[in-house]
Amino acid sequence: MTAPAHNTVAWFQIGSNEPEQVQQFYGDLFGWTFTSDPQFGGNYDLVTYSGGDRPQGGVARTPDPSANHAIFSVIVADVAATVAAAERLGAKVQVPVTTTPAGLIFAELLDTSGNHFGVFTPAPV
Repeated sequence: MTAPAHNTVAWFQIGSNEPEQVQQFYGDLFGWTFTSDPQFGGNYDLVTYSGGDRPQGGVARTPDPSANHAIFSVIVADVAATVAAAERLGAKVQVPVTTTPAGLIFAELLDTSGNHFGVFTPAPV
C-alpha cells in the first residue's frame, strides 16, 4: 500500500443524520463497506471500497438534516502552513487546525466560492 501524494484528494466525508440509510445506499450502489471508528466514540464510520486495503472516506453522524454534507479532503505535508496559505488566498476557516489523540491533524475551510473542503496530515504509523 502506498500513501497518496501530497496535495491530492485523499479522503471524503459524508455527513448524514440518517447514517444507516446513507450507508445502505452507498453500500448497495458501489459495494462500499463501513466500520465504526473507535476514535470518535461511535459517531464516525470508516468507508472502505470493495477490494480496498484501507479506508478512503467516512460517514459522520450529524444531529439533523441541516448539518448533512459531503466534502473532500486533500492530504498535505503541513496543515497549519496550508491553512495559512489558504487564508491569504481568501479561504475562511471552518474548523481550525486540530490534532486527534491518534495524531491525525486536520482543518476544514471554505474556498473563495464558499465550497467546504478539508486538509489533513495522517497520523504517524
